[in-house]
Amino acid sequence: MEPMELAVLGVIVVVAVCVVSPKLGVAAPLSLVAVGVGLSFVPGVPDAQVDPEIILAGVLPPLLYASAVTMPITDFRRDLKAISGLSVVLVVVTSSVLGLVLPLVVPGIGFAEAFALGAIVSPTDAVATSIARRTGAPPRLLTVLDGESMLNDATALVLLRSAIAATGVTVSVLEVGLHLLQAVVVACLVGVVVAGFSLAIRSLVKDATVATAISFVVPFVAYAPAEHLGGSGLVAVVIAGLGIGSRGYVELRPEDRVAERINWRTIAFLLEGAVFLVMGLQLRPLWDDFQSTGQSVGLVAAVAAIVLGVVMVSRVLFNAFLLVTLYGDRKQHEASRPRIAALRDFLASPEAQRHSEARRERALRAIERREHDITFYGEQRLRPRDGLVLTWAGMRGCITVAAAQTLPPDLAQRDLLVLVAFTVAGASLLVQGGTLGWVVRRLGVVDDRAEARREQLGLLITALADVSQSRCDETEAEGLDGRPVDPSVVQHVRRRSTPAAEWAWAGVEGPEREQLLQDFRELHLRVIEDQREALLALRSAGRYDSLVIGELLDRLDAVQATGR
Repeated sequence: MEPMELAVLGVIVVVAVCVVSPKLGVAAPLSLVAVGVGLSFVPGVPDAQVDPEIILAGVLPPLLYASAVTMPITDFRRDLKAISGLSVVLVVVTSSVLGLVLPLVVPGIGFAEAFALGAIVSPTDAVATSIARRTGAPPRLLTVLDGESMLNDATALVLLRSAIAATGVTVSVLEVGLHLLQAVVVACLVGVVVAGFSLAIRSLVKDATVATAISFVVPFVAYAPAEHLGGSGLVAVVIAGLGIGSRGYVELRPEDRVAERINWRTIAFLLEGAVFLVMGLQLRPLWDDFQSTGQSVGLVAAVAAIVLGVVMVSRVLFNAFLLVTLYGDRKQHEASRPRIAALRDFLASPEAQRHSEARRERALRAIERREHDITFYGEQRLRPRDGLVLTWAGMRGCITVAAAQTLPPDLAQRDLLVLVAFTVAGASLLVQGGTLGWVVRRLGVVDDRAEARREQLGLLITALADVSQSRCDETEAEGLDGRPVDPSVVQHVRRRSTPAAEWAWAGVEGPEREQLLQDFRELHLRVIEDQREALLALRSAGRYDSLVIGELLDRLDAVQATGR
């Protein structure tokens, strides 16, 4: 079968499985792995021999970028301690423990080989976030899971390289630490530079298609230089994505953001689906390679069980330590409220007037941010049951399988290590991934802040209404750029820019109002669909100019996208 035919067939399988899986109540990535495993044993299906560098350098950068660019930078900053602990400290601890344990129970494996396997199975997969999100898990828990899966890949790969190097020569712990530090520092610098240049260039482009096309190369532009300079390309991609995501609402046009969001969502969907499908397809070739060594299946199962046990125990203990640490931090944050209030009073005092206004404003913004952070930590605290979900959500995936295949051919017990890594990843995905939703519901770890969100939504709508009214009042008095504006225009803008006023016809808050608004949206969407169908029929008939009809179709798309 030709590569093009395989690619088309792969896309069809990914789409079909992702459509059917929700109806079966199974996460799509899990179904894709299972389908891939089944297909791998079908006669005539070619071996899925994929160069691991394609995954590490060609697939992971865009996947990580797609996650990072949508990550709220404020949420990432607030949970940086938890994210960095899980993605760096836990990976190092897990790799070290496996490096000490496995040589005691598996003959022919030394510390370096066992440490390498630990680095391979340590990083978690982002599929946990997608499963937990559908169960209604709290947003803070999702942020930690998402941030961990974005950064621990880089830590694991740096440790893996050090472990492979240690199989030939002696490498000290200090050298590994310095290598990791260098990789992070270089990656951060490269990521910041790439984000800045990308935003500067795209802000000059007035075509959303061109701007989106530029974004397609950003992950690789960040990855390649960082790797060349001795840094972590994956960390550079994440930093670039975070930077662009945080500044995109200021530097980019709305249509650029909409186009980028839709296109990157599609790319991430196809790449992630393809990775899990290929992961399943690789089972038979891996199994054939292992059988040629003459080793028993029991050995694979035993080693995989030991590895999974060490991984889970390490994660349980670390998460317990993390929750205790976060609890202490929260107490310290609450204790700092009087000092923060005193600083606020000082900024309002005559003594503070000797400082420049800009300096006082910066200090006031910092105080307000600190106050909001303290409120956040108090309202969205991580409890022991959240820690249990955080532990169970630590499933392994595609990065484990891809990293395992980068082990050099002459490494001791390579075939065993690769198959163990695949077994750990597959078992983790199927067992933990298949039961994560049940665990979340059983523990009651659901987002119960609906009332708080409604309150914040009301406050935000009021704030937007105030902004609209202020601009409209100014326009009534002064016009647009000194040019008078018809009062009917201002009146219509007032209504359309104030959701509360636009929805006032539906009555007071309650079930009846919600039903009226739901019916309004449904009827509105059906009218748009009828209008679109009529325009397409007219375009097919050739009666009107295609450009005019195209413009009207674009307007209908914009109206439908905003729900207005």
